[in-house]
Amino acid sequence: MTNETAGASRGRARPHGTGREALLEAAVRVVARQGLRQLTYRSVAKEAGVNHGLVTHYFGSIDELTAQALRRSLDSSVPSVTPEPGSGRLDLLGDGLAEFVAEQPETQAFQYELTLESRRRPELAPQVRELYDGYRAAIRAELAAAGLDDEGLAALVFAALDGLVFQQICGVDELPTERVLDTLRHVLTRLRPES
Repeated sequence: MTNETAGASRGRARPHGTGREALLEAAVRVVARQGLRQLTYRSVAKEAGVNHGLVTHYFGSIDELTAQALRRSLDSSVPSVTPEPGSGRLDLLGDGLAEFVAEQPETQAFQYELTLESRRRPELAPQVRELYDGYRAAIRAELAAAGLDDEGLAALVFAALDGLVFQQICGVDELPTERVLDTLRHVLTRLRPES
């Protein structure tokens, strides 16, 4: 009996991949709301509305679940930072970021929770480093395509975007995120070498 057949016989047929994705989304929500220390097989299963054995089946360990959820959160959020990778269009840098954060605050809160927890649990540091390296690489590639290939500038732009997202998540942004992004784009455009 295949997995799909087994699922169908229990009355819960799902297309391949949906169960795993639902568990990753549930893990992100649990951590965003309750913190990483509350991430358990049972809390994820409850959030996803499944048996906790399914979480174990897909991921094997909480560490693996965390790592895969983090990778998925990075993959889903990078397009809001660089919507047209390699275009060099500075006018699009961060386009959609404020909207993404407003629509999916759990994704960013999950990343911040993991980042903060890595201070207490050094074994998480490589995952957090991978997350931050992913953002910096995407930003650096976009800046390089615009003629601004500078590692320090890419780190500065990422720090600005990271801070804006954090402020928006926490509700302490004095200026709307999109307005600040417009200013950042303007500054970067002025730094761009003339063709």
